[in-house]
Amino acid sequence: MVSAASCNRELRRIEKSNDLEKKLAYADKMYEKKKYQMAQTLYEELIPIFKGTEKFEGLYYKYAYCSFYLKDYTQAGFHFKNYLEALPSSPRAMEIDYQQAYCYYKLSPKVPLDQTNTMKAIASMQTFINSYPNSEKTAEANVIIELLRKKLEQKDYNAAELYYNLGHYKSAGVSFKSLMRAYPDSDKSDSYKYMAIKAYYLYAKNSILPRQKERYETVVNEYLEFSDRYPSSKLKDDAEKYYNLAKNNIKSLENEQTKEKSIQ
Repeated sequence: MVSAASCNRELRRIEKSNDLEKKLAYADKMYEKKKYQMAQTLYEELIPIFKGTEKFEGLYYKYAYCSFYLKDYTQAGFHFKNYLEALPSSPRAMEIDYQQAYCYYKLSPKVPLDQTNTMKAIASMQTFINSYPNSEKTAEANVIIELLRKKLEQKDYNAAELYYNLGHYKSAGVSFKSLMRAYPDSDKSDSYKYMAIKAYYLYAKNSILPRQKERYETVVNEYLEFSDRYPSSKLKDDAEKYYNLAKNNIKSLENEQTKEKSIQ
């Protein structure tokens, strides 16, 4: 406690000083000691004073990292972005570009929440990879993109599953099919297609009689696509059951139509 009080008194004394070089040296000292809040306070005052000088780059670099180390990723990302705009030719540009993208990654929320920052992180990481394909951070950036895509995939799956559980089978079918198309390399891609078949079948089954035939035909077409795309899927037999049910129902409906016409 004595040490903290002593530091605070020292900071207040330095803040009152007109010796700018002394202030900067003290800010750097606090930064090196990982007292980022104290360093940030001084850097913030010194930024407009040293802007345009040779000391500005190092000052602003540490200032941006103060926010990062304090886990204020919104502010850190903002400052990393400003750094790149102000100093695009800096030898630290690659590092800062990655850090900007990494801040979006750290701001990516849990699956149920809005994923705007997740999508920004993916886009920023991809831009970094495109700009610096030989960077030692490229492999890490690819791993982060994959993790973030898994998060988006899970959110989309949860939405599709909710439609299905609520009995909104048409919306569920469309959503599961979109999932399969959006994440074709997913190890769950065949299960998304299978759930689309299942949802479309239930949608047809619960439709009014005049619409059932065309909707069962959708099930048939979805299964044929499934069979062609995933010939070795463990779900193929289950999917085929809905295919056969749909075909039998189409045949029954056609027979009923034939009987009605013969009676007329």
